[in-house]
Amino acid sequence: MPRKPQTVGNLALANFEDIFNVSTGNPEGERVVQLPLIDLYPPEFHPFQVNDDKEMLCLAESVKEYGVTEPGLARPRTDGGYELICGNRRKRACELAELTTMPVIIRNLSDDLAAIIMVDSNIRQRKLLPSEKAWAYKVMMEALKGYRSR
Repeated sequence: MPRKPQTVGNLALANFEDIFNVSTGNPEGERVVQLPLIDLYPPEFHPFQVNDDKEMLCLAESVKEYGVTEPGLARPRTDGGYELICGNRRKRACELAELTTMPVIIRNLSDDLAAIIMVDSNIRQRKLLPSEKAWAYKVMMEALKGYRSR
């Protein structure tokens, strides 16, 4: 049963569960859930560095104050847990903020599509070293070849 939206003055605010359809999921099986950080694993092909630098400390402070405002993206692993395709920096910020869970969208993705999404997300949202960009574009080109040949 949907909960009544919270009201502030004349403005009704939807809750997290309603916005992201947490409790009921959707027909494709995609859903947002709070997952324990220990169940989230980085992808084997993750070319991007996650450093405890000044930007990470700022992100951790933001997470500590406001929580994670954008869910990560993960896919189930065959041997348990979830492979975190997008959100590895958010996961580290949660660890630094001493949180134990993080909101994550769970989506079934092929290897090629996971690589494409991971690279695209990082190229658009982060400052990358030239070596990271070069490696990322190489991974994306290989993944696009595999994805398009289906």
